[in-house]
Amino acid sequence: MVAVDEDDTAVILYTSGTTGTPKGAELRHRNLRDNALLGRLLFEASPDRPDRHLSALPLFHSFGQTVCQNGVIAFAGTSVLMPRFEPQAALTLMADEKITVFAAVPTMYWALLNAIDQMQKEAGDNSGASSIAAFTQHLRVANSGGAALPGEIHAAFERVFGVTILEGYGLSETSPIAAFSPFGAPAKAGSIGLPVPGVEMKLLRPGSWTDLPPGRDVGEIAVRGHNVMKGYFGRPEATAEALRNGWLRTGDLARRDADGWYYIVDRSKDLIIRGGFNVYPREIEERLLTHPDISLCAVIGVPHPSHGEEIKAVVVRRPGSDLSETELIAWCKEKMAGYKYPRIVEFAATLPMTATGKILKRGLGAREGGSTSG
Repeated sequence: MVAVDEDDTAVILYTSGTTGTPKGAELRHRNLRDNALLGRLLFEASPDRPDRHLSALPLFHSFGQTVCQNGVIAFAGTSVLMPRFEPQAALTLMADEKITVFAAVPTMYWALLNAIDQMQKEAGDNSGASSIAAFTQHLRVANSGGAALPGEIHAAFERVFGVTILEGYGLSETSPIAAFSPFGAPAKAGSIGLPVPGVEMKLLRPGSWTDLPPGRDVGEIAVRGHNVMKGYFGRPEATAEALRNGWLRTGDLARRDADGWYYIVDRSKDLIIRGGFNVYPREIEERLLTHPDISLCAVIGVPHPSHGEEIKAVVVRRPGSDLSETELIAWCKEKMAGYKYPRIVEFAATLPMTATGKILKRGLGAREGGSTSG
């Protein structure tokens, strides 16, 4: 046995590196303990009524380690482990194992919807309906994190499965939970909810430590509380850049409504500046997903000789679709402002993803090494 203090480093978790080189976030014992115990307040977790979690997220990642491992153990729950997420296998496990809580990233919910759609096409509506009923029979909590949940997926999941996804927010640096949609309250699609108990959040001018002035809509989220990391392992300069007076600058851009609910706009590193205009890729992605022929998409900035950056959409079409680049660009031109719509479209069978299911934008040629040919 080795005596440890609650402020000692418990783990070093590396960030996913979707936009840059991963950094090792040093998390204290108390960071992990306090975050795991949030389940009681966030969705009424209790050892008196143990939950059954389907754990499809890798346990080396903060989301999987805290929510799907530590948070389950803290309240005497059962964790049903999947070595690799497969949507049809997940649906079967949810029914067979009487799953009550499912934590996932947005692409997993997208995959479940596609699996049900495919099941209904192959075996008829009755088979699909029975699978949906089995899935929802015991499920009481479905939460999403790791990346922004598109509004179309949020609405489709509730429509198909009859369960409202509770969206949360966090980073490896925040152990990870920083905000969560209140359990039992009417959902606000697109919102990550409110800061969790013991945590403060505010908006800063992007790239600075200055508080966002009144009347400004979009700022960079800063977090302070029991969940914030000790620092980046072996990276004192990166730590000093990210932490000040207990506040962590997250690099995520958001707005806040009159009720204090936060809405992620985009990652500051993903922001595209086209001809002097700021373009938020998530806004374009949300609009693209309303197209009936589009299943999944990612929007990135690529170098352009005169505009600085041009907007490129990498799109996964729905099965059977013959949507062309010209048709999609014309549709975007009608639906979006002139400086926002993508001039470059590339169709792909799949999008590159991290082990946690996040879309890996640096794998699409964003900025460095990007191509301007569609």
